[in-house]
Amino acid sequence: MENSLEHSSENQLDSAEHKEMSFIDHLEELRWHLIRSIVAILVFAILAFVMKGFIFDGLIFGPKKESFFTYNAFCKLSELLQLGDRLCIVPTPFTLQSLSPPDQFLMHIKVALMIGFIIAFPYFLWEMWKFIKPGLYENEIKHTRGLVFWGSLLFFLGVSFGYIILAPFSINFFANYSISPEVTNQFSIASYISVITTVVMAAGIMFELPMIVYLLSKIGIVSPDMMRTYRKHAFVIILVIAAIITPADVWTQVLVTIPVYFLYELSVIISARVYKEVE
Repeated sequence: MENSLEHSSENQLDSAEHKEMSFIDHLEELRWHLIRSIVAILVFAILAFVMKGFIFDGLIFGPKKESFFTYNAFCKLSELLQLGDRLCIVPTPFTLQSLSPPDQFLMHIKVALMIGFIIAFPYFLWEMWKFIKPGLYENEIKHTRGLVFWGSLLFFLGVSFGYIILAPFSINFFANYSISPEVTNQFSIASYISVITTVVMAAGIMFELPMIVYLLSKIGIVSPDMMRTYRKHAFVIILVIAAIITPADVWTQVLVTIPVYFLYELSVIISARVYKEVE
């Protein structure tokens, strides 16, 4: 009897040890997926770091220039709609300052890492999919084959929207905002880049909403009925998020709210199709 109990106890210990090793193996696998992703991000970040002139003069400082294509596009749109120059935006010139010795160097690294992450995002998503793929059933793998493509496409659309629309409007709002004629707007390089990176990355993440809803619907956490029931609540949350990532400018908040709410409605349709397939 005692031998039987000892044998049973040993089996339980072996089983627990096996589960623990299995969990550790999963962590080890995840670590290597993350390491490869970080290496890819660093490779593109180094390239962006080297291309300093194009990255800063062409991209980062673009929204503060009158020649930025968003301003030209709105002017042309105004002409096509026969509105005169009502939609034309002339950015207010302002000076950027480096307020501490390491500011420019640190901002150079920050921007390079952000661009590295944006370019390497499809590879990062692919590595994450490779990590979760072994735990999926065959039919689940079939439904997630387009995950990397659609997730990357939505992210790039969001980043483009943030850079082309949100960034210039945000910068222009802050450049024109004044509490008194006694105050001149002269921004630090750190605060300027913070605005650009915040709106661009936030837009990229928000545009992932349809993909997130698709995955959550697949595992039964989100349903189309639930999304329809809480539609009004979702609209309020979208307004709050728009107010957080944009300046206190109603027009800019509307520019954020409309496409994100459209994505929410698209997500409802996607969730409904997922549940229809299950049935």
